[in-house]
Amino acid sequence: MRSRALYCPLPVAWVVVASTKSGSELFSTFTFWPGTGFAENVSDLGAYRDGVYWRWMGNSALYAGLGALLSTCVSAVSGYALATYRFRGRETLFNVLLAGVLMPPVILAVPQYLLLAQADLTDSYLSVLLPQILSPYGVYLARIYAAAAVPADVVEAGRMDGAGEWRIFTRVALPMMVPGLVTVFRFQFVAVWNNFLLPYIMLSDDEKFPITLGLYTLLEQGAGTPALYTLVITGAFLAVFPLIALFLVIQRFWSLDRTCSPGP
Repeated sequence: MRSRALYCPLPVAWVVVASTKSGSELFSTFTFWPGTGFAENVSDLGAYRDGVYWRWMGNSALYAGLGALLSTCVSAVSGYALATYRFRGRETLFNVLLAGVLMPPVILAVPQYLLLAQADLTDSYLSVLLPQILSPYGVYLARIYAAAAVPADVVEAGRMDGAGEWRIFTRVALPMMVPGLVTVFRFQFVAVWNNFLLPYIMLSDDEKFPITLGLYTLLEQGAGTPALYTLVITGAFLAVFPLIALFLVIQRFWSLDRTCSPGP
């Protein structure tokens, strides 16, 4: 168990150290002692192809940020409806969603490509955004959290006061669901940010590549130009910072939820 605890952070530690080394330092010796080339690596990475790396980062921020936001909105409405309303086929629909959770993304990638190709949307930003909007796992989490956090008595009280269903959802239920929806947003953001297969299938214009696909193409070019390996390593290291920043920003919502939760 202790060896596993040491093994898991080892690749991360290597990327951190390797990103500080120049090309000569990286290939001459294999040590965990930091190098002196981090600033030069970042400068070279930013200058590569007129800063295409930062465009890839911006594309990833667009795909992950907008995709996670839209997915969270859809999950919130769907999860609340499944938790609150009683209608024929509700459990069947929920079971289908559970089956979607168990479905490997690789199975859906080719059918999604064929559908978007019929709509002439391949090689566009929408071809990466649209398949991310519906997240079965996000709907599942939203339903579980809505059932636990939104009391039926509160919903009924809103109806008795004359509030419409949409008003009850936006003004009463949604604030109660915020901690759970933040979790949905985080999971979906990380999933989209790290997604490689879908952009790889959908996109051919490297100006639209996310950071994962961009670094992959850079790594392929590094097979013939070893100097590019330092750029790939530095780019991989910098790509982690948005995820760290996201976790630090949304952590306060979980802390607030634990503080406001009633005791046993």
